[in-house]
Amino acid sequence: MADPKGFLTTPREEWPRRPAGERVRDWDEVYVPGALLPIVGRQADRCMDCGVPFCHEACPLGNLIPEWNDLVSRSDWRAASERLHATNNFPEFTGRLCPAPCEAGCVLAINQPAVTIKNVECAIADTAWEEGFVPPLPPERLSGRAVAVIGSGPAGLAAAQQLTRAGHTVAVYERDDRIGGLLRYGIPAFKMEKRHLERRVGQMRAEGTRFRTSAAVGRDVDAAALRARYDAVVIATGATAWRELTVPGRELAGVHQAMEYLPLANRVCEGDLERSPLSAAGRHVVVVGGGDTGADCLGTAVREGAASVTQLDIYARPGAERDERAEPWPTYPRLYRLSAAHEEARDLRSAPAADADARLFAASTLRFTGDERGHVRALHLVGVDTGRRPLPGSERSLPADLVLLALGFSGPDRHDGLVDGLGLDMEPRGTITRDRGFATNVPGVFAAGDAARGQSLVVWAIAEGRAVAAAVDRHLSGGSTRLPAPVGPYDRPMTA
Repeated sequence: MADPKGFLTTPREEWPRRPAGERVRDWDEVYVPGALLPIVGRQADRCMDCGVPFCHEACPLGNLIPEWNDLVSRSDWRAASERLHATNNFPEFTGRLCPAPCEAGCVLAINQPAVTIKNVECAIADTAWEEGFVPPLPPERLSGRAVAVIGSGPAGLAAAQQLTRAGHTVAVYERDDRIGGLLRYGIPAFKMEKRHLERRVGQMRAEGTRFRTSAAVGRDVDAAALRARYDAVVIATGATAWRELTVPGRELAGVHQAMEYLPLANRVCEGDLERSPLSAAGRHVVVVGGGDTGADCLGTAVREGAASVTQLDIYARPGAERDERAEPWPTYPRLYRLSAAHEEARDLRSAPAADADARLFAASTLRFTGDERGHVRALHLVGVDTGRRPLPGSERSLPADLVLLALGFSGPDRHDGLVDGLGLDMEPRGTITRDRGFATNVPGVFAAGDAARGQSLVVWAIAEGRAVAAAVDRHLSGGSTRLPAPVGPYDRPMTA
């Protein structure tokens, strides 16, 4: 450790955000450009270089966090990049999008604010690109084996890059017109600008990975024929089957799923559309669902100029401190966190009816009502207790011209023909069945990421992509592989 007393003398300092009133006028990332590097060295000094670094266990990638913290504190960016990329294909993604379970597992977090691991990671990744420390790494020789990866989200891209570097010929099939999956059309640009994605895709092309866009396997491409053409197939389509809200009035116009709304806003940023058909401009918006997807809808609606926007969370407002009995260190605690979108809604007073920032906590939707033309005009809700039971006398209504459902996802969409075309077995909860080697019931077909795990975090998707690549390489080579496998298909985050 560069500074043995750094954690005692230096307070936690995070990458500052631009003023809310400024950043909602554009779609650029919310952080102050250039403000991270001046502070990140001191923040890396706060790492205690623990004898047993629980941040390793909290991170499914097994990132070597104390090692690259020490290297950053010494300004050895090349070595820091090498250690970071040894376990993570896309640290610029996780450094912006991951909720940082590693920080919850930081030993310093037992009695102090954790090391800013996520910010250090992002600084390493960005500096590595600026300094040319991440050139393409094409294989020295080809194996003669071909692999199809279906889906180009973080799991699919990680699997494809690992397999390409191992010498296999890899083709990635993506149903949309651009590569990236959820990273492209689900994540708003203010959380991660798409130039980061384009840069990695360019690196992968230079390494030899091939990409096929507008190719929905099961619909545009026959699934069985595809399986016959390749030595192995990896399914990494994500969990795209969204959960529904079956309440009266769901059929009204103006009630949409979050993933109907967010891709259109992203297409405006890509230049495909001048204006989203579902734009929130001038409308009273209610987002049903308290998770990250709901917050993405919130930040997008604020930028589109919504008249008001409120987010409903069925859970009670969490506390500011960890509940040591229910969620002891080093598990990831449920705390009251203020995302950039919530901060914007609070500062700009975008949700006058909310309890805090833009959220109404412990709120459950009862029904929607509309006008004579069949368009939604109000959302009726009721307060609930910790058992989600309605509280008498708590019913109220909110004006709503646009309602966005952000209730999560259950697994891959069965309507695209991929699951049935390959004859895949499915779990009762809607995910693809696989064994301990990531293999499905169909010989040579493997499954990774949210399609098999269920809805999870970007860091778990990348870890699964790396692990399934090792399983496929072992299958193709006859039993051995040099590729790392950071997680197993049944591994789960630490819980009490």
